[in-house]
Amino acid sequence: MRKAIFLLTFLGIMSSAFSGGIDTKSDSLRKDALLVYMEANDYIRKEIPYVNYVRDIKDASVYVLSTRQRTGAGGTEFTYFLVGQNENNGMYDTLSFISAPDATYDEIRLQEVNTLKLGLMRYIAKTPLAKYIQISFSEPISQTVSSDKWDSWVFKGQLSGWFNGQQTYTSNNLYGSFSANRVTEEWKINLRARYSYGIERFVIDEETIRSNTNSKSLSGLVVKSISDHWSYGGSAYIGSSIYNNLDRSIALMPGIEYDIFPYSQSTRKQLRILYSVGYNYFNYIDTTVYFKTEEGHAQHSINVAYAVVQKWGTIDLSSEYSNYLYDWSKNNISLYTNFSLRVLKGLQLNFSGGASILHDQLGLAKTGATTEEILLQKKELATQFQYWGSFGVSYTFGSIYNNVVNPRFGNQFGWGH
Repeated sequence: MRKAIFLLTFLGIMSSAFSGGIDTKSDSLRKDALLVYMEANDYIRKEIPYVNYVRDIKDASVYVLSTRQRTGAGGTEFTYFLVGQNENNGMYDTLSFISAPDATYDEIRLQEVNTLKLGLMRYIAKTPLAKYIQISFSEPISQTVSSDKWDSWVFKGQLSGWFNGQQTYTSNNLYGSFSANRVTEEWKINLRARYSYGIERFVIDEETIRSNTNSKSLSGLVVKSISDHWSYGGSAYIGSSIYNNLDRSIALMPGIEYDIFPYSQSTRKQLRILYSVGYNYFNYIDTTVYFKTEEGHAQHSINVAYAVVQKWGTIDLSSEYSNYLYDWSKNNISLYTNFSLRVLKGLQLNFSGGASILHDQLGLAKTGATTEEILLQKKELATQFQYWGSFGVSYTFGSIYNNVVNPRFGNQFGWGH
């Protein structure tokens, strides 16, 4: 038994020594690799193994910021901002790609990796690892581009349902939508139809309680570009909602918007001011607390939105004020915020939330709400404010390197970011 243990120990030592001899060059290359700070999942680390992924931005030779924006075709534009520092100070690059509306997760992550490889090459070229890089072009390229027979229009239909239940409870829901969008440099057109229906059943002390919800709507947005800072357009809406006591609601709100920063910089920073003025008509299911069965009023609103992406984190703020022109006391003030801030090395704070001051609930039903409707939140209730929020803090310390991927015992394929 002792001889067997000795033999196994000896083989282990020899194996380690042998492996160490083989990995001398590999270890040397790893030390010379580019230091990169970015939000990298396991797939990216596997596909781009010839850089060092560091945990703190101050240690990096280049850091990568990423943003995403929905496109008019229903896809997503991924943009990467590469900023050199330390020995690469003064180097900047911006790369992007647009995923197709029906692209699979695998297709998107392949595009993501290829785009990051292209962006990092300029920085890797300054390291000793550059001589091991080979660049190839995989596809033939044509001399012309075929015309778009759809003229930039994209259509999408969706139908979904979900249900669950037990002995004393059942819930059934149906949701459908159809959209038509056209986005070009000059125009943005979004058209959408929605329908939702839900029914819940509760059995309490042999008494059965049922609760229904039903809403449908048609909405449209048309925007025309004037310049790199100005645009004008408007929105229209028609719909109904049991929750909001609306048998029919119609709104038309033209407006004009100014962005302090050029729209060409919208993926990195925005400071938009939108003013809208229009008309709202309401036809109610039940008589309201103001003894109305229908009414129509002019309304205006101003919205200010600020968003920025920097190496210290991201900030997304928006606020809106609106009121009915016949009575300025019938107003609404809302604020939304989303922060992700890197405070110190390894310390990050996250917060998102929103709040509203409500003085414009014209459609509250005079009959009020039953106990069941209150508990199930099936009918709009009188309130002068509402709010929500979430927050988190994280702190990471230890080795500055973050290169190794080990999927054993449950690593989930590096999905997500």
